[in-house]
Amino acid sequence: MAVQHFSAAAKAEEVAEALRCDGVAVIDRLVDPSTMDRARAELAPYMAATQAGPDEFSGHNTRRTGGLIARSPTCRELIMNATVLATVKEVLSKATNFQLHLTQIIAIGPDQPAQTIHRDQWAFDFFPFPSGYDVQCNTIWAMTDFTEANGATRVIPGSNQREDRLLFTEADTEAAEMSKGSVLFYTGSLYHGGGANRSSDVRCGINITYAMAWLRQEENQYLSVPHEIARELPVDLLRLMGYARGAYALGYVDDLRDPIELVRPDLPRAGLGDLDEALDLLEPARIAGTGSRSR
Repeated sequence: MAVQHFSAAAKAEEVAEALRCDGVAVIDRLVDPSTMDRARAELAPYMAATQAGPDEFSGHNTRRTGGLIARSPTCRELIMNATVLATVKEVLSKATNFQLHLTQIIAIGPDQPAQTIHRDQWAFDFFPFPSGYDVQCNTIWAMTDFTEANGATRVIPGSNQREDRLLFTEADTEAAEMSKGSVLFYTGSLYHGGGANRSSDVRCGINITYAMAWLRQEENQYLSVPHEIARELPVDLLRLMGYARGAYALGYVDDLRDPIELVRPDLPRAGLGDLDEALDLLEPARIAGTGSRSR
């Protein structure tokens, strides 16, 4: 099964439907390649200072540079890309809210072997999420062209509907090739892995992932982004970083305060979440059984 490719004009609903079916999709040239050059220039000192991975899974010849919100204004734009956020909202529509899960440059160097095929949602302590219940929607932006030779991400389209904890090899996968400025979407339930780099070039991708807001973030955004930077960021980005409730009464601070008040005390107080919206989620249970709302 081939990876579905969409144009930059594609509707979020179309991409989300491909993700529900196949677990993977590509939007070609969603941003101009110059945007990738700008991000790379901003991040070059941090990438150069990053050590290679400490084990086979992270890659002994792969560098993973995080903290992109604090380090790159261009990456903030990618995180907030309207097409991406609309697609993520469709994929994670079962949750009240979703949040940023991690930001990372993945630079695969020459002679790096293929990564073990895995599911990203295994990061949640290998919890067996029900089949068809996606808790993550991930992106990798092509900072360089992604080719089979230079280590393009290996994917198994349709494996999002397979059983958990299966074992696959590189031979079971296909390369998600794409040009610079394109973006690969994949769900947390898709079996995938970084490809082997058999070229003389470094393959660079910007990995930005999103997850349901009631799950712990892989990259701790509160510590990765210093408060003096966070205080200057747009409110929508702050909320996506986690300065928001994950659901009604989930994630408040001390006396029921909205967490965004810690970095933006100038904003109107919001208190807890929408109680009526939370109670609406219980409607089937009330119809089936026992009682009405009590306030």
